[in-house]
Amino acid sequence: MSIQVQFQDLGKRGYEEVWNYQESLLQQGVKVKQQDGTPGHFLLFTEHEAVYTLGKNGKPEHVLINDTERAEKGVEYFHINRGGDITFHGPGQLVGYPIFDLDQFKPDLGWYLRSLEEVIIATMAGYGIKGERSHGETGVWIEPDQPAKARKICAMGIRCSRWITMHGFALNVNTDLSYFNYIVPCGIQNKKVTSLEQELGRIVDMEEVKEKVKYNFEQVFGIQLQ
Repeated sequence: MSIQVQFQDLGKRGYEEVWNYQESLLQQGVKVKQQDGTPGHFLLFTEHEAVYTLGKNGKPEHVLINDTERAEKGVEYFHINRGGDITFHGPGQLVGYPIFDLDQFKPDLGWYLRSLEEVIIATMAGYGIKGERSHGETGVWIEPDQPAKARKICAMGIRCSRWITMHGFALNVNTDLSYFNYIVPCGIQNKKVTSLEQELGRIVDMEEVKEKVKYNFEQVFGIQLQ
């Protein structure tokens, strides 16, 4: 029988609000497990207002503009508790946060990250785009084996406590990619970023992308979204 997952589309929200909400769901789940219960699962979708987030092991020097310049551009900044380095979130980007108890799936972070990548790869295939993994680098890329052409379309970074996950993926749909010029995305030098819009040469319907991603979550993880 499929695992039931509560789906919530939060719409356009600030980063800190959704970060706090994720944290509360994770802590609720941890508390349930401490009492030998079985926590529920959630899949959150959102589009954030412009923000740079730096992972717990990230390097602040990968932010290439100072606080004054960043404020002038209206971009927030948070040093957060996920893995990974620096990335950008903003309008036109689909951000997904699975709050999953991996004990009910497979308690293996490698498996979990590869499964997240598979969801995005399958979604991109629906648009005729070949998404791929890049050896040693989490996320989804296009032409990763060609250094001059390699470009990242989906960043990923997670946190896990007692096998309950938070944070997740950021898929560039119609994202303003100029914001990436002011950081070293994911701490990886000399690699470009791209979006569905840039690859297809047209604005992409965000609601259509959401439906495809939801469908592929159900297929890859064996879940039923409610």
